[in-house]
Amino acid sequence: MHELGVVIEVVKTVEHFAREHGVTKIDSLVLQIGELSSIVPKYVEDCFPAAADGTLLQEAKLRIEIVPGDASCGTCGGIFNIIRNRGTCPACGSKGWELLSGKEFVIKEIVAC
Repeated sequence: MHELGVVIEVVKTVEHFAREHGVTKIDSLVLQIGELSSIVPKYVEDCFPAAADGTLLQEAKLRIEIVPGDASCGTCGGIFNIIRNRGTCPACGSKGWELLSGKEFVIKEIVAC
């Protein structure tokens, strides 16, 4: 489970940012995780309390937004979800596509108290 290491780095990054801006406590943190990324949202949620313990984020609420794995069809130009459609454009049946979203792992929002 590499999520613990990732979450520890997120906490360090947020703490560094907060201290640079004179923030002493974080109320909430919003992460965006792509459904095609190698990060498992449930594991991030499970690791967060341990990673945040003793930091500015120890009482922060974590919210995770899942970014869909969407693609643009190279044949017809349609937009579709890669997972739900098993990599095949539902409009024309093509397997040729360009990834638009779904690999993200982003600190979207930090809310200070």
